[in-house]
Amino acid sequence: MPFDLQGTLRRLKPHKHLERLTRRADSELAWASDGPLIGGALILDISDYLDVLQARTPAAVDELLTYRVCHHSAVWLGELMHVFGRLDPAHPSRNGVLQTARDVIEDIPQHRLQAPDTTMWGEAGILAGELFRLSGAPKGAGHERKYLNDALIYLQARSTGASILTGNVGDFDFLNQLAPGVPIILYRHA
Repeated sequence: MPFDLQGTLRRLKPHKHLERLTRRADSELAWASDGPLIGGALILDISDYLDVLQARTPAAVDELLTYRVCHHSAVWLGELMHVFGRLDPAHPSRNGVLQTARDVIEDIPQHRLQAPDTTMWGEAGILAGELFRLSGAPKGAGHERKYLNDALIYLQARSTGASILTGNVGDFDFLNQLAPGVPIILYRHA
């Protein structure tokens, strides 16, 4: 699939965003505790998986995960698979951590796991660069890769018509300011 750079630049207009981003007030954002239990599909951010595994999700998030259709991103899959290569084989908790990761992956219905397409990758690169430039994040601290992954998930939600469920309030609020139109459902740790 070819990538339409000119069309993407016309749509995203990264040259028009010049002001540093500031997070919107909580009252302007959609929170898991305020929304309906029954509703459209969700796409999950890596923070959701980690928070569920660590029992840090509020009850409203647990209910949404029970009642809503959940889509999963290959971006998240890559982030989770990182642990299989990163963990020290001699570490005493390695086997338990890897078994937990296996269990999570085996629990994902294959028809609910999607990968970003070429257009999403191109647009995500622009959004991640813009987010880095306008957020004030320090250089060399790993934010650019993290922003790219967040932008990919954001654009996947747009393409599937799903809402993003995430505990990553700041980054997804900024993405929503740069490229409005993707519903975001936020939460804070329990």
